[in-house]
Formats: sequence, C-alpha cells, structure tokens
Amino acid sequence: MGTTVIAGVELIRKGLAKPVGSLTQMATIRLGRRTENRTPKIKEFVPLEKLENIVFGAWDIFPDNAYEAALDAGVLSVEDLNKVRPELEHIVPMAAVFDSKYVKRLDGPNKKQGKNKMESAEQLMEDMARFKSQNNLDRVVIVWCGSTEIFLEPVPVWADLESFEKGLSDNHDAISSSMIYAYAALKSGIPYVNGAPHMTHDIPALLELAKKNNVPVAGKDFKTGQTMMKTILAPGIKARMLGCTGWFSTNILGNRDGEVLDEPLSFKSKEVTKLSVLEYILQVEKYPELYKDLYHKVKINYYPPRGDNKEGWDNIDIFGWLGYPMQIKVNFLCRDSILAAPIVLDLALFIDLAQRAGLGGIQEWLSFYLKSPMTAQGLYPEHDLFIQLIKLKNTLRYLMGENLITHLGWEYYFD
Repeated sequence: MGTTVIAGVELIRKGLAKPVGSLTQMATIRLGRRTENRTPKIKEFVPLEKLENIVFGAWDIFPDNAYEAALDAGVLSVEDLNKVRPELEHIVPMAAVFDSKYVKRLDGPNKKQGKNKMESAEQLMEDMARFKSQNNLDRVVIVWCGSTEIFLEPVPVWADLESFEKGLSDNHDAISSSMIYAYAALKSGIPYVNGAPHMTHDIPALLELAKKNNVPVAGKDFKTGQTMMKTILAPGIKARMLGCTGWFSTNILGNRDGEVLDEPLSFKSKEVTKLSVLEYILQVEKYPELYKDLYHKVKINYYPPRGDNKEGWDNIDIFGWLGYPMQIKVNFLCRDSILAAPIVLDLALFIDLAQRAGLGGIQEWLSFYLKSPMTAQGLYPEHDLFIQLIKLKNTLRYLMGENLITHLGWEYYFD
C-alpha cells in the first residue's frame, strides 16, 4: 500500500495521472447559501500542503527500495512504475522495529536491535529527527500502513503514561511494535494516524501523551472495500425504515494483508472493526422491531492468486412493508491498495492541517476515512458515511471562519 501511495503521488506530480478518490485534491466544498454558487475545491479553500512539497520516508523489515517493493507488490503496472523509477529508487526504508510475535506470518532482515522497547522507541525518535533535518522539513506526519497485529486485550500497563513507559523499559508483552512507533511519534510531537485495525494509540497511556503534547491523532483501519459499501448501504436501509435480519460478508484476497489476516489473532483485530459498523449505524436498541434479530457474519479468506484484487461478497436479508422478505446481493471486485492510497494521502494532509490549527488529541472529523473511528471517552463512533462527510466539511468551514452548513434552507426563506 505504501508504495502505491508514493508512486501515485509521484505520477500525479508529473501530470501523468489524476488523484481519483482524493477529497483533498478533487472534491469541492459548498460555502454559504446555495444561491451564492461558492463551491471551491477543498485544496483551494483550505491551506493544505501542496503535493510538490511532500517528502516520503518509510520503515520496512525488507531492505528493498520503493521501486523494488512496488514491483514485488504487483499493484501498479511496470509501465507506470518506470515513469517514476528514479524517484522510487531514491526511497530506501529505514530499519524497522518489528517483532513477529505480533504479526505471526511475516518476518524480514531489516530490523533494529535494542536492549528493550524503550531503546527501540529512542532509535525511532532519532530516525524521525534525522529524516526531518536531512530533508530540511518544517513538519512531519506518520500514517501507519503496516500489517495488522494480533488482537490484544486491555492490560494495566496501558492505563497511564507512567506505566506505559515503565513497560517499554521492562519489555512488556502487551506493548506491540506499532505502539512503540506511536509512542515515538507522539513523544516527538508528530501527528500519528493508524490505518490498521489493531490497538495502537487508542489506549489511555498514549492518548494521555497526545493530550500532554497537544498532538493530533486519528484511527483506525482504513475504510476501503466491503466496509465502505456497508457504510453506504446500511444508512440507506435505515433511512427508509427497512428491516434487516442478516448480513453475511466474506472476502478473498491474496496480498500480504491477506496472508497476515489468515492468522486467527490478526483476523480477530480486523473482525472487531468490521463487525462494529452495522451495530452503530442501525441502532438496534432504538429500532428493535427492525434489527433485533440481525445476524452479522464476516469472513476473510486468503487466496494467493487474487493478489491485491480483493473480492467482497455480501448477502443482505432485508424485509419491508408487512414484513415481506427481500434480498440484496453485492459483489465488489476492488483493488485494496488503489482504494486505500487516496485515503492515506488525505489523512496525511488533513492531520497536518490539524497540527497547524492547534487541534490536539482525537480528530473525530476524520472518521470518514476509517472503519473504527476513535472517539472521546463515553462517545459512540459515528459510522454513517454521509454524516461523516458533513462533519468533515463543517470542520473545514469552521477552521476557515465560514458558516456551518445545516441544509435547513431557512436562510433563503427568512432573510
């Protein structure tokens, strides 16, 4: 996924491709009344960093440069990759902090060595500072595009920053590799986005650190194929007050993500984020006569021949007037990294904007891009894609001093 983002941005910068799927690059935003016809592109309305100013860096357990890694991933054509080959060959990954205990079906030689997890975190902080200095950068953001780690239950070492830092020094098993990256970033004042479903910075200790240093954070799990479709279809079903008794979802994919998710504990992390979507959108407790019997099942199957071209099948059993049953069938033949790449770009640009605007802590307005959005304690996540988009655009209006859009229309009739 990471190389798909990098190669894509390089192609776009050269005018050889279009940033399809990216709100920051292609979407417009309405300002004021509809009669004013003010609809600039988001990138012209909000002071986002320009694509030509972005410098890419990475950590990886494999030492291949970005061109070699992209060839191996097999997402983009060799023809497209060769158009930006020099730029990709220039990007060589730094040695990664990695422990196969947390990603059981993956390992590689390009790894850091440290006497404990605190020393590993310090090495990452040195990498971040050096990358910023060597590239003469004003700011840095980090978006996790790595593999899904195993499911972990909450433990006391996550409870507060003091316990967590002691756990780093003690090599505590409940502190995963991704948590070390998140700690190093937040300790360095760098915004951090988790694009995978596992626990990382959404634990009390790291949220405490984000608040302490006023650093924006967002996550988790990029909302691409099947879950994106659920957050489109489920709001429509509920809006029309149609019932739903069952939603069976299965996926086949064959890339590295599929191989990792073939491990039951890694799949458990993914299953939790994928299952939570319908519960919150359909609001079973408010509409028991429509959804109390809902059976929701999610399966992921590793199928190497499919590569990055993921296929998602959904069978949805619904009912309408007088309880008469109906069905919806969805077969989404998608490309996982192609759907994720514009999400990564947008999240990087928006989390940087949040940092410059002084918005520390959880950035719930970025839920639009995420399967399991982080929220403040005590708040349930909003999963409805259309409500999420309204929230995102209203946040941009607020930051720029424009009136929020409620879609009431009263401003026209009651002037």
